[in-house]
Amino acid sequence: MSKGLLVLLVGLLILGGMSIFVVDQRELAIKLELGRVKRSDYEPGLHFKYPFVQNVLKFDRRIQNLDADPERYLTLEKKNVIVDSFVKWRVSDVERFYTANGGSVRRASDRLSTFVQKLLKDEFGKRTVRQVVSGERAEIMDILTASARSQAEGLGIQIVDARIKRIDLPDEVSNSVYQRMAAERKEVAKDFRSRGEESAKIIRAAADRERAVILAEAERDGQRIRGEGDGKAAETYANVYNQDPEFYAFYRTLNAYKQTFNNRSDILLLKPDTDFFKYFQDSTRKP
Repeated sequence: MSKGLLVLLVGLLILGGMSIFVVDQRELAIKLELGRVKRSDYEPGLHFKYPFVQNVLKFDRRIQNLDADPERYLTLEKKNVIVDSFVKWRVSDVERFYTANGGSVRRASDRLSTFVQKLLKDEFGKRTVRQVVSGERAEIMDILTASARSQAEGLGIQIVDARIKRIDLPDEVSNSVYQRMAAERKEVAKDFRSRGEESAKIIRAAADRERAVILAEAERDGQRIRGEGDGKAAETYANVYNQDPEFYAFYRTLNAYKQTFNNRSDILLLKPDTDFFKYFQDSTRKP
């Protein structure tokens, strides 16, 4: 093989190598012709281009993470908060991405970071410290995601997610906020205690009133029942007495003896001929 032919073969191999490019499934490719976009819809696989006239740029199609350093923002009360956030994005339109950012991932990240910081500054400036720390963080993240997606479309970027990782207070703000919140909680607790004491007094007064009513009604019913019982007993005694007055007198006398002599230490001085001992004087008397 002659030397000239060998040089020609080597040149053809070099030209062939320069005419072939491979697009990986993790990549997006764009073909430029004399600096202008020629094609941007390449699928993963082997492709061809004209050497020297055309060149190919490749970009990572995977999700990128924009994790900026924590920034300070002013709230509605002009208090500083330290916010740590991140944005996950990826290239969605490679031609627009190249046109808007010159094909620089760094430039796209910087522009996206600037927009996110401005948006967070505006949103935190509308809210108090309490709102951003406890109540409205989810709302801020929703606004951040929606606005970032709208802005990123012009950059050929798709926003996958935007989150606030944490919100911290500077030490001087944290102490003042803690003291104010503690004072507010004390006021709330004091109000709850006073209302509880008032309710307790009302409940105790109602209970005492109900107790007095119940006792009065019970006493009334007791007296009525005792009166009815005494009347019934008197009626029974009268009926018995009318049936056999002598036996009834004897029975009453025995009960009197029982109640009078129930203790050996009791002493009773009476004449023997008194009516109290009439049944001892005539033992043959029949009741």
